[in-house]
Amino acid sequence: MLTVAAPRTTPAGWTLRAVVSAHAVAIAGQPVFAGVYLTGDYVGLRLHSAGADVVTSIGYLQVIVAIVVWVRLRQAWPFLATSAVVAAETVQYFAGLDGALWLHLPLGVTTVVAVVVQFIDVWRRPLLRQGAADA
Repeated sequence: MLTVAAPRTTPAGWTLRAVVSAHAVAIAGQPVFAGVYLTGDYVGLRLHSAGADVVTSIGYLQVIVAIVVWVRLRQAWPFLATSAVVAAETVQYFAGLDGALWLHLPLGVTTVVAVVVQFIDVWRRPLLRQGAADA
């Protein structure tokens, strides 16, 4: 009887999972910090501002990891999805600095949802080299 090993996520895939997970945790704090600020506690604004720096930095790190996944695993979708999220986060970041809440708030909701969807997507199946599952 011949048994076939189940496909396993590669180190690049695990790195992407780790960074996307950190991104999801960091971005989940942003609405909380904004809510603290909106209740009248100005410390919330400082926390929201620092959180924006952290979320944005993790997003840029995620772009780098997604490029590695693209090169090593021949999967472009993490790079394309990450690029879209990071572009939206960058616009949202500067909209927040400018006080353009009409853009900052709905884009914030959109980016939180997008990162959560990415989190679910990278954890729902093994991240393998394209074509490795068929070999």
